[in-house]
Amino acid sequence: MKKILILLFVSFSVFSQVKFQISVSPNLHKSLLDGRLMILLSNDPKTEPRFQIKDEVDTQQLFGTDVENWKNGQVLEVNATNSFGYPIKNLNDFPDGDYFLQVVLHKYETFNRKVGPPVKLPMDRGEGQNWRIAPGNLMTKPIKITLKKNTIFKVTLDTEMPAITEPKDTKYIKHIKIQSKLLTEFWGRPMYLGAHVLLPYGFDEHPEARYPLCVNHGHFPADFDGFSENPPPANMDTTDYIERFGIYGYKKLVAQEAYNFYKQWTSPNFPRFLVIEIQHATPYYDDSYAVNSANMGPYGDAITYELIPEIEKRFRGIGQGWARFMYGGSTGGWEALAAQVFYPDEFNGCFAACPDPIAFDAYTSVNIYKDKNAYYNEGSFKKTKKPGKRNYLGQIACTVEDMNHRELAMGTKSRSGDQFDIWEAVYSPMGADGYPKPIFNKLTGEIDPKVAEYWRENYDLLHILKRDWSKLGTKLQGKIHIYCGDMDNFYLNNAVYLMEDFLKKTEKPHYYGEVDYGDRAEHCWNGDHNNPNYISRLRYNTMYIPKWLKRIELSAPKGADLTSWRY
Repeated sequence: MKKILILLFVSFSVFSQVKFQISVSPNLHKSLLDGRLMILLSNDPKTEPRFQIKDEVDTQQLFGTDVENWKNGQVLEVNATNSFGYPIKNLNDFPDGDYFLQVVLHKYETFNRKVGPPVKLPMDRGEGQNWRIAPGNLMTKPIKITLKKNTIFKVTLDTEMPAITEPKDTKYIKHIKIQSKLLTEFWGRPMYLGAHVLLPYGFDEHPEARYPLCVNHGHFPADFDGFSENPPPANMDTTDYIERFGIYGYKKLVAQEAYNFYKQWTSPNFPRFLVIEIQHATPYYDDSYAVNSANMGPYGDAITYELIPEIEKRFRGIGQGWARFMYGGSTGGWEALAAQVFYPDEFNGCFAACPDPIAFDAYTSVNIYKDKNAYYNEGSFKKTKKPGKRNYLGQIACTVEDMNHRELAMGTKSRSGDQFDIWEAVYSPMGADGYPKPIFNKLTGEIDPKVAEYWRENYDLLHILKRDWSKLGTKLQGKIHIYCGDMDNFYLNNAVYLMEDFLKKTEKPHYYGEVDYGDRAEHCWNGDHNNPNYISRLRYNTMYIPKWLKRIELSAPKGADLTSWRY
């Protein structure tokens, strides 16, 4: 009787499975394929399923599996045993019903770097490391299906995502792209850096002028953001709704702010600076975090010593550290502060808004040094999940575990192209397999204390400042400015509090900078106490450039050029 029951259970488990058998259209499958194969299921018809995977409760479903050496004509099967899902982890647990099905293959390439074994990663193809639109990725259009247990769905990838159109130069905005010698040597193939350059008003009319440089750090910019010579059309549609801010007509508001910036930029009294937004997407993310890394190579050096000098050479920059400063928010906030700390003589100030964790004992809601698990607070008899995202009232949208399991469904080995994975790719040592050593187990959350110690010594900005203040302090006086909302959605204010505690107590020398908080302000607050977040986040240039002009006047060395660009 016992044997019969076992046989019945095995039979039921086998025949109750859902399977997807995936092939590729012959005209698109011209060589062996590597990548992440993603099965997307949605009951929301408003947009394609590939655009509906998110942290919030209204996310749709993703199941992912790694693909290696996919041969032409081969049919690959995705089932419960070879895939991982988000938010439902097991394919067999997904409920029956009517859904829109979409399948995407995010292509990987093989990299033979200067160090470590070969790795398979997605090369950025001009889209900013976004698998949803990456040129060359293969996909299906959404297909309506009725999903039932014990069903096999046969699907053919028949569409290739198109190339990205490169932006064109205008009177004020120019585009530059260089091959980096440093990055090419590290990656073993040609690697490039780019930038969008906003020229000052009167650039052509004043050939004798040489200009200070503003580096606006942030995520991958398709073009120079927030600058338009034309006002929005009077009849521009205003029915669009932005859930994050709870307002209608945000696209027109953004367009109006871009035009307002143009009017200020060309006004008689606005400072005449060069402003750049850098393109430095990597095989792991939409940017490099602007520092050197064991896994991604010397991006910090390449940006500081190759790209920036080339921009200054082509566009008449002054080309000295006293005449450069940086600003940005979120990722860009961390980058601005980190570059100032790691290259203190090359820049004369940073304005870091809502920066990514600048102290890892407040790594969002995790203390990587004291906590044993990144997903739970644990007691003797109870575990409580760590919050990952909240609103200004403290209402939780998702947990740290949710966010990381979403990433795990999108890619293993730090290859999701998303937030926790890029922190790991930047901060971790390289593992024996060539991929970043995990700071914690992506499935269970268990923290690796040895990796945490590596993070501390190399990328924990607060720890580095404490450790090296006797050497760095005189180089950083007056250069550090940090802003954060006290209800930052990702708990980034917790690390800022710790940094402020240290900076306020600095002596020999005192830091003489600024740390400020927005009351009940969410992510992207940048120091503006007079406007709502959805306005101030569009005004980084007009907020920070005039502030830095005052610092130039006070800190420029004797004999510095303070006149050629003042017209």
